[in-house]
Amino acid sequence: MTNFLYVAIDKSNAPVTGIIDQADRASVITSLKKQGLRPISIKQASSIANSGRSLSRFFNSNRVKPDHLVMMTRQLSAMVGAGVPLVRSLTSLADHSESPMLKKILIGVIKDVEAGTTLGDALSKYPDTFNDVYVNMVRAGETAGILDEILKRLAMQQEKSTTIRKKVRSAMAYPTVLLSITVLAFFGLMLFVIPQIGKILTDLGGPDAKLPAITLFMLGISHLFTNFWYIIFPVIGGTIYGVLRYIKTPKGREQFHTIILKIPGIKGIIKKVAIARFARTFSALMGAGVAVLECLRVTARSVGNAVYEKALIDASVEVKNGKPLSLVISQNPLFPAIVAQMLSVGEETGQTDTVLVKVADFYEEEVDASIEGLSSIIEPTMIVIMGTMVGLIAASVMVPIAGLAQNIK
Repeated sequence: MTNFLYVAIDKSNAPVTGIIDQADRASVITSLKKQGLRPISIKQASSIANSGRSLSRFFNSNRVKPDHLVMMTRQLSAMVGAGVPLVRSLTSLADHSESPMLKKILIGVIKDVEAGTTLGDALSKYPDTFNDVYVNMVRAGETAGILDEILKRLAMQQEKSTTIRKKVRSAMAYPTVLLSITVLAFFGLMLFVIPQIGKILTDLGGPDAKLPAITLFMLGISHLFTNFWYIIFPVIGGTIYGVLRYIKTPKGREQFHTIILKIPGIKGIIKKVAIARFARTFSALMGAGVAVLECLRVTARSVGNAVYEKALIDASVEVKNGKPLSLVISQNPLFPAIVAQMLSVGEETGQTDTVLVKVADFYEEEVDASIEGLSSIIEPTMIVIMGTMVGLIAASVMVPIAGLAQNIK
């Protein structure tokens, strides 16, 4: 499938633009005509367009906040459950939306639905806002006639995911600030303070004064930064940029996620977050009536970790060959034994979605406890690092001064 950018005219001769995923241009034309649109321009989405969308995502100019999406989902569920027609419900949401971007998207969705497109297909045109999990669950809800119930599940799932994301960011905010201050203080001292201290020590002791090793070490680092900053800083910036770009590639992403799954203190939280996402997403899709293989495929992309994503894709192959999912999961060390046991119970009782919700609740509570424990460890660790840096600089200054004072006596 390929993304195509199209410009078309609807029945009222109003211009309509959007993105559609089809095999070729002919399929795009057929799909647009079924929606009552007359195509004017169809172009394959280029790398430039993708770059533009990536840049927009970087500045959050076309991103819908999770809170707005959750509120929209809950309101739509309530209106659909009350028997309000779908188009009227979407129109009401668009009129009262606090997010300009969400309002723009809903207007596009309304046009597609009015043209005969299903809600799931209309939402799939906006993958930056409605991911695969959202779209597939809506499609399943439409097919089974339980769209309101599915939307409730979606809202609950999004709230849980947003809560975990906020807690992780909150836990990392304080150490990130401390680390930034430490780095800035280090460069400030190396560039401006240490050179002046070195000059003072040289003036006091003379050019032949023997300075302690720690002082010579700090002066050497300072000399390196002050004389070659135009080389060092571009190299540091280029290295960081290169690493970040590499991490965004499939291979780099997998290697990066493999590494963080081996870091003590962090790996436990990463695993618990991934398992909680797997359990809740898989449960929601199963409850919506989505086929097991499709559940695994969609869940794999929503876990957020390339290692777990690969494990779930491999598991889907095993399940396709006839093995029970619980057996496949039990053979993978990435998943704790309790996950396989609960899956086995769910397969035997036919209540896999209900059982996995309990697994998700359990691991989300574990994530909360782990984050609190990690926060209590990070704070004193960062203080020790900052104290060590200040202590080294103080020692490099005080030791030679004490030596000079002893010589004067």
